[in-house]
Amino acid sequence: MEKLKLKFIDLFAGLGGFHKALHELGHECVFASELDPTLRNVYQTNWGIEAQGDIKKIVDKEIETIPPHDILCAGFPCQPFSKAGKQLGRDDDRGTLFDEIAKILEFRKPKFFILENVPFIRQHDNEETWNYMHEKLASLGYEVNNQIYSPQDFGVPQHRKRIFIVGSLIGLDHFSFDEIDNQKSNFINIHQFIEEKPKLFKELPKANQECLKLWQTFIDQIPNETKLPGFPIWGMEFGATYPYDSTPPSKMPKYELANYKGNFGKQLTLEMTKKEQLHNLPSYARVTRKFPDWKQRYIKQSRDFYDDHKKHISDVVAEIAKYPSQSWQKLEWNVGDGERNINNYIIQFRASGIRVKKADFFPSLVCTNTQIPIIGWQKRYITKEEGLKLQSLEGISLPQNDNAAFKALGNAVNSKIVKLIAEKLIKTQPKVLKLNGAKKVINGIQIDSNETSELSYERIK
Repeated sequence: MEKLKLKFIDLFAGLGGFHKALHELGHECVFASELDPTLRNVYQTNWGIEAQGDIKKIVDKEIETIPPHDILCAGFPCQPFSKAGKQLGRDDDRGTLFDEIAKILEFRKPKFFILENVPFIRQHDNEETWNYMHEKLASLGYEVNNQIYSPQDFGVPQHRKRIFIVGSLIGLDHFSFDEIDNQKSNFINIHQFIEEKPKLFKELPKANQECLKLWQTFIDQIPNETKLPGFPIWGMEFGATYPYDSTPPSKMPKYELANYKGNFGKQLTLEMTKKEQLHNLPSYARVTRKFPDWKQRYIKQSRDFYDDHKKHISDVVAEIAKYPSQSWQKLEWNVGDGERNINNYIIQFRASGIRVKKADFFPSLVCTNTQIPIIGWQKRYITKEEGLKLQSLEGISLPQNDNAAFKALGNAVNSKIVKLIAEKLIKTQPKVLKLNGAKKVINGIQIDSNETSELSYERIK
């Protein structure tokens, strides 16, 4: 029998990662919503559907305009629950958008849903957020399950863990995440996702290249028999002596702080105002609370490393100290005993420092253009087309503006993972029933007695 074509809606649609997955499985999108007007235009271009605007307003005032559907898809905003954000959860206005999803589920009662978010949502607020969500979905009659996946699990070289939450009104006897787990692959070839000579690309700015050269000089000065640090190297701590394991410097009187040294060993003199003294401390040291243990550990490790090797690196450290941005004065060497050549690796300029990692997979694409991964050996940022590949969105259009394009990619759901899940979740097998001569309307279709139809979803064992 011909496969049943189901209807789905795409909430917080973005670039349409859900749409691409379900479209490839033969299903039809009957409604989409997206707050960003630029992405609404792109969605129209890619999918031929006019995405609606603010879903809160639609649900509050005209929920009936959302058509009946079989599958609800939503990668609802993750920032309220992300470790990278303020973790406000449902106290954030965007965090309450789950409630809009629940209202639509209650009103239209689709047989299935697939939701996506950051894994931390399960731990947020001592699991109160997760318990609330699960109880709400269960109260609406859905059997719910969840699993965490990253594209790298399935051969796509991007480390991007996300939680996928599925639900069904007909139970989940037919579905198991074990079937998706069986499709995992340990084989990843990052070079299949990197163009050797892309037509359009953004070269790494000369200032950034010079910064990497300076850190390369730093690395070259470390004796070969010395293992490069696996902890974050905080250059500002080289020569610093301010106290970090007791009273925070901001709580110390000016005259007492004058006994210590700040960034790169700069004396915090009495001639300085207290504001000037604090300005000559690392930004993370200007807090009013006691430093957490992890911060104390990194400070000590950086200072000890400098003390052990300053005879080799003092000259290059003096040059690193000239950078106005403290994020350029930090280095995260995440390649262990690998070859000591920064340009052989994947690089990111992050707020936490310059991160150098192995060329096995890319870090997670994020919604800020300042962290676009850099292909070290080509001295360039990844292209938009490479970003599409990492989100399994090949072939679709992106916003023309690079910043908008990478923001959209950072917010996108990986289409390959959705397709793997949806293929198993909404696999259906018809029950063949005789209609005893009478015409009957099923799912809006008039059926004659000698016909069979998809009357219900039989659970696949």
